[in-house]
Amino acid sequence: MPSKSNRSTEHEISFAVLQYLATIPHGEAAIDEIKAHLPKFIKFTDADMEVSTTRRNEMMWEQQVRNIVSHRSVDGNFIGDGLLSYSPGRLAITESGRNYLARMA
Repeated sequence: MPSKSNRSTEHEISFAVLQYLATIPHGEAAIDEIKAHLPKFIKFTDADMEVSTTRRNEMMWEQQVRNIVSHRSVDGNFIGDGLLSYSPGRLAITESGRNYLARMA
């Protein structure tokens, strides 16, 4: 459910990333690859599709994908919670992430 600003939440974007990564061999992909496939896993709002105010070459939802990495020390973040792992320029689903998806199904 979109937030009050009518944008998808970071949690919703992160969940869609988990869903995508669970469908590919090895469960790991470059951030740009994730962004290319994410629209198949989440319906973006009009607000998600707006140009970022801080990154003119990105839409708001693309910035939120990057925020998964930059906010990794924040409570509730999928990397911080062990559902995703990060290596420079890449995200991977962890076994905990696969278990989380199974519980949410």
